[in-house]
Amino acid sequence: MKALKNNFINLFILLVFISCSSNSTDDSNGDPLASYEAFNISYGNDSDQVFDLYLPEERTFNTKTLILVHGGGWTSGDKTDMNAFKDYIKNELHEYAIVNMNYRLADENNPPYPMQINDITSVVNFLNDNSNNYVISNDIGFIGVSAGGHLSLLWSYAFDNDNQTEMVCSIVGPTNFTDPAYLNNTNPLLQEIIDTFGIDTETAFLEEISPYHRATASAPPTILFYGGEDPLIPTTQGTAMRDKLLELNVTHEFTLYPTEGHGWVGFNLLDTSIKLKTFIETHM
Repeated sequence: MKALKNNFINLFILLVFISCSSNSTDDSNGDPLASYEAFNISYGNDSDQVFDLYLPEERTFNTKTLILVHGGGWTSGDKTDMNAFKDYIKNELHEYAIVNMNYRLADENNPPYPMQINDITSVVNFLNDNSNNYVISNDIGFIGVSAGGHLSLLWSYAFDNDNQTEMVCSIVGPTNFTDPAYLNNTNPLLQEIIDTFGIDTETAFLEEISPYHRATASAPPTILFYGGEDPLIPTTQGTAMRDKLLELNVTHEFTLYPTEGHGWVGFNLLDTSIKLKTFIETHM
C-alpha cells in the first residue's frame, strides 16, 4: 500500500527537464518587488502546519497564488513531494505566487476530516491576512495529487465561502466515497482508503466528505486527470465527477489515460503538463 501511495510522488519529476532553469531568488535587499522565498512558515501550532512560499518578482496586488496539496493517503506524504510541480510553475508560470503546504497527517486518533480541510482554511486565511505584506491578491488556485486532489476539490467546492478559488486541479484524487466501486469492493487497498476516515460509514457522512456530492453550479473551473489502471482510484471516481460537473454546467476538462496507474511519465506526463498549464492560464 505504501509503495502505491507514493507512486504519485514522482508523477511530475520529468517536468523539471521539460522546463528551463529558474532564475535565482535573492531577496537580500528586501525589495517587495523582488522574487522572494520563505520556508516552513507556521500557520498553526502543530509542527506539520507549515508551508513554503514562493513570490515572483515584479508582482502586484493582482498576483494570484497556486496552492499545492500533496498526497499520501491522508496519513503520509510531505510538501517536498510537490517540488517538481513547484519547479514547473516557477519556470513556466512564473507570474504566479506558489504555496506548497503541509497539513496535519491522520492517524487512529486524528481522522483526516475535518482536520485537513481546516488546515487548508488556515492557510488561505493566513494568505488573506498577509496579502498586503506579500503583495498578492486573494485569488487562488489548487493543484492536488491523490489525497491532495480530494482535499483540493472538497475545499474548493464546499468550504470556499468567499469564492476565492479560480481553478482547481485533481490528479488521481478520490471524489465519491459512496461509489459502489468502494462500498462493494473486495480489495483491501480500496478498503483501507475508506477505513482512513474512521468507523462512520453512514451515507450522509460519506457524502459530506465527497467532492462529487458537494459540487454545485458555482464550483470553480476544474481539471481532472486519472489513470485507467489505477489500483487505488477506480476509473468511476473520475468519470462520475466529470459527469456531475457536466450536469451542473461547470467549466471543466477531463483526461483519462487508459493504460496508466496512480501516476505516469513520458508522453502522457507531457500531455498533462501542457493541459494543466493552458487551463491555469485560461482561468486564473
